[in-house]
Amino acid sequence: MTDMTIVSTADAPAAIGPYVQGLVCEGLFYSSGQVALEPSSGEMVPGGVEPETEQVFANLRAVLAAAGSSLERVLKTTVFLADMNEFAAMNAVYARAFGEHRPARSTVQVARLPKDARVEIEVLARVG
Repeated sequence: MTDMTIVSTADAPAAIGPYVQGLVCEGLFYSSGQVALEPSSGEMVPGGVEPETEQVFANLRAVLAAAGSSLERVLKTTVFLADMNEFAAMNAVYARAFGEHRPARSTVQVARLPKDARVEIEVLARVG
């Protein structure tokens, strides 16, 4: 059995179900999807897809740091959007967050997200 290390930090929203914020296995970090919950209050950030995407990246940075990784070490992202018409607005924030780094990405529109979020993002990253 391969060793898995659970990643948990108070700097990102606590898991609200039977899952973890992320885990590390064989040098890779697998995140659970992050939505725009503010970690201390557990409330959704208001204002639409752009501020939500900013908060999602703040949450991802926190769990990546807790795992010993960073956005620069992300290999793959999956972006879930409530409305593909908001792709350009999400993508502008996404591009700023990653800068010159360009991980592989999938983006899909979904019927509904937890807490009626506009965007959810999960990542796979190298650690160490």
